[in-house]
Amino acid sequence: MPSLRKYGGSVRKMVLGIDVGTTYSGVSYVILDPGEVPIIEGVRRFPGQENAAGDNKIPSILYYNPDGTVHSAGAEAAAPGMDLEAEDIGLTFVEWFKLHLRPSCLDSMGDAVSTALEVRPLPSGKSVTDVFADFLAYLYRCTRTYISDVHASGESIWDSFEDRIDFVLSHPNGWEGLQQGKMREAAIKAKLVPNTAAGHARVHFVTEGEASLNYCVRHGFANTTIQTGTGITVIDAGGGTIDISSYSFLSSAPISVEEVVSSDCLLQGSTRVNVRAEQFLRERLRDSAYGNDEDIKSMLEHFDKSTKPVFKDATEPSYIKFGSMRCNDHSVNIRRGQLTLSGNDMESFFKPSFEAIIESMQKQRQSAGVPLTASTVFLVGGYAASPWLKAALQGKLNALGLRLFRPDSHTSKAVAEGAVSFYLENFVSARVARLTYGVEISTTYQKADPEHYARRAGKYIDASGTVLLRNGFSNIGRRMREGEELSQSYHQNAHDTRTLDSLVADVLCYRGKESDPQWVDVRPELFAPLCTIYADTSAVQRKPNHSSKGTYYTQNFDVIIICGLTELQAQISWIENVSLKRLVTGPASIVYEEDVQLSH
Repeated sequence: MPSLRKYGGSVRKMVLGIDVGTTYSGVSYVILDPGEVPIIEGVRRFPGQENAAGDNKIPSILYYNPDGTVHSAGAEAAAPGMDLEAEDIGLTFVEWFKLHLRPSCLDSMGDAVSTALEVRPLPSGKSVTDVFADFLAYLYRCTRTYISDVHASGESIWDSFEDRIDFVLSHPNGWEGLQQGKMREAAIKAKLVPNTAAGHARVHFVTEGEASLNYCVRHGFANTTIQTGTGITVIDAGGGTIDISSYSFLSSAPISVEEVVSSDCLLQGSTRVNVRAEQFLRERLRDSAYGNDEDIKSMLEHFDKSTKPVFKDATEPSYIKFGSMRCNDHSVNIRRGQLTLSGNDMESFFKPSFEAIIESMQKQRQSAGVPLTASTVFLVGGYAASPWLKAALQGKLNALGLRLFRPDSHTSKAVAEGAVSFYLENFVSARVARLTYGVEISTTYQKADPEHYARRAGKYIDASGTVLLRNGFSNIGRRMREGEELSQSYHQNAHDTRTLDSLVADVLCYRGKESDPQWVDVRPELFAPLCTIYADTSAVQRKPNHSSKGTYYTQNFDVIIICGLTELQAQISWIENVSLKRLVTGPASIVYEEDVQLSH
């Protein structure tokens, strides 16, 4: 296991890694003392789980009171008798709320019916940001209580941090800037940080795939693989999503890793197994006395807790208990309160997840810009505990010449610990963006170009007298190293210089398969706004130009995309004083709004 370096800061601070999962959540933390080697710890005791001390994951569930306040959360919301209490006082149960944050583009990649069943409704008047904030606040309180209890002078330690707590929030590989923005908003609502620039800067993000990589490397699981030029693939099989990431080791000492192909995010987590089981049961029992909502709910609870976790292969039947010994319906294989499922039926609930993983891995190997050297695959996450999934993947991957490993602690909240490790000593120096980033532009009309000629009806003349076409796309970049800036130069022309006193640029993301898309009107559904950036250019002194259309002015500027640790930032830069060549860079604002037309 690589040792952590001594903390080089001058003041004590704390870092919390929070993994809000679809089904389970976890928190890890580190107290950073100047000159000391950090030790990453996990929160291993939560309210309602006192009899399971040492368990570092908590159910991602809540009950809301009729007035919209939180009644209970985590294990306390799963306590015996809670369903009866909820019925008596009108509580609203919330689970799988994280899936409400998913990008809509992921829905188009899966089964729409399953997605609709999987995304459970939120309480009336509550947004996903509200629920996320409530659960973050709950985890924060649990963390404070735990640290106060287990550390000597714990309450004093906590108070000593004041505003020196940084948060690392994990999210699936497929989450983008919009989802990160909502998660930061939830952190503010939960009062983890204030709504200031300094507060925003204390909230960081890491993909679940990268957090899992950091966890595997930090715990030495990849020791035999860490050689310059070799690589690994990490499959983080969670409750809502399965994240697949492939990396290559640039050096082994110090460890430096680069992502070799864009990561994948599949809506094929363990909750999909439950959804497919529910669809099957409702169809099987539609003419049975036991096809009512109450009995099916009881069956699904037993399926989730007892039947699903032990299913190994299709050679043996599986059983779901419900009701009482008097429940019998031989026409649908119910006998003495027990429904029998064939091995093939059970396998059908899991198989789509397995097939999606294999398809994704093969796609990554085919689309990688460099040969994939990964011969080792790590399977982590709660869904990794499935004996069937592990065996199916092992058989298929062995046939492809790949070795599959499942760390002993695969079911723990490895992502939370990996999130803290990522903050302290991130190994990944280069990432491949899942999307192509650029801006919509107006491009100079070229009659000889067939693509231009086909669009001749839309040509127009701008203030400079240049004939232009709308709907062009300017590709800014895709592969980025940490801290790297990618930029493209643009300009706007106008007859009135005051029109150019402010700039607005909408950064788009392209989700298609073309390596260099040229036009946004070919498949407009594949282009979506990532963020809108603004610049105040009112101090620029512009010289008049002259054309057949009259006097006009030009504002030149660059659109810049910056690759942070796992966040993308965008900003505009321009020269404010031409004689002094003073370059001004606008703030990295991210606002999800409207399009803008630029010239390139």
